[in-house]
Amino acid sequence: MRLGLAVSLLLCLSAEAAVSHRHVGQHEREADGAFSPRDKHHLEDDEHDDQFDHEAILGSHKDAEEFDDLEPEEAKQRLGVLLEKMDKDGDKQISREELKQWILRSFKLLSEEESAERWEEVDEDSDDQITWKEYAAETYGSKDDDDDDELSADDKEEEDKLMSEDRRLFLAADRDGDGALQRSEFLSFSHPEEDPRMIPVVVDHTLLEKDLDKDGYISFQEFVGEQAKDKDQAWLEAEKDKFDSDYDKDRDGRLDRDEVQAWVLPSNTEIADDEVDHLFASADDDVDDALSFQEVLEHHDVFVGSEATDYGEHLTNLHKFDDEL
Repeated sequence: MRLGLAVSLLLCLSAEAAVSHRHVGQHEREADGAFSPRDKHHLEDDEHDDQFDHEAILGSHKDAEEFDDLEPEEAKQRLGVLLEKMDKDGDKQISREELKQWILRSFKLLSEEESAERWEEVDEDSDDQITWKEYAAETYGSKDDDDDDELSADDKEEEDKLMSEDRRLFLAADRDGDGALQRSEFLSFSHPEEDPRMIPVVVDHTLLEKDLDKDGYISFQEFVGEQAKDKDQAWLEAEKDKFDSDYDKDRDGRLDRDEVQAWVLPSNTEIADDEVDHLFASADDDVDDALSFQEVLEHHDVFVGSEATDYGEHLTNLHKFDDEL
């Protein structure tokens, strides 16, 4: 639920928009305007991304990468310790619900890690807060930035819109209204899906941008927007199928607030459910709908690979959420 990646609330942004080159650190936007789901690259071009599985268990991009240097037996030993943490009822096997809660916890840790990395890039004066001026300068460059001269008029207009939308999201995340974001507020800004208070802000702005007739809903025509003018019939049919099958749950031909939320902020819960299904299909050898420790360890390459991790750091992360699970 991945999610250092670009975010804006601009819903008509095309996939080719060149201005996104400096708009990094938060979730990418899809061509239709939705935030990219955390599992966006899990199965892409019919290629399975094992790294996503490892991050869903380890809760850290860094840890998953560092696993590369670990021998298989060491990987199994360390995975065994994680299984003890995962196994909340102590029955020496992992249920679907235990695995799901662990994965959701990992997604939260991943968001925190991504936000912390972005924080270090933006907080250039190291005063432990980020002002809008500081963020805008680092993300978009100063007004006299030579890069601005290289942008076309259309790209410059898109960048101005991106900055405007970031500004609105920044203000919503600034809960104490002091004009600067603290670390927890920056997490809300960079990963609004992690803060329930931010979700209505995203939905409200989506409706503001896309609901052209102001009826409180988004029709298919509003969903595809201006980009449809440059697309062929095959694209339109594909988008209509996605609109009908994936987003318009009540089949009334329009998206209400709940459906808009499901569209623009893909659910980490649904992604976790899919990942549980995938891991069980890979490791539940006796098909008893539970994963014994032995089954997980025999398939350790699916869960963590034979790669190295900063084990002490990960255990520190584990303790952070012990009381929440």
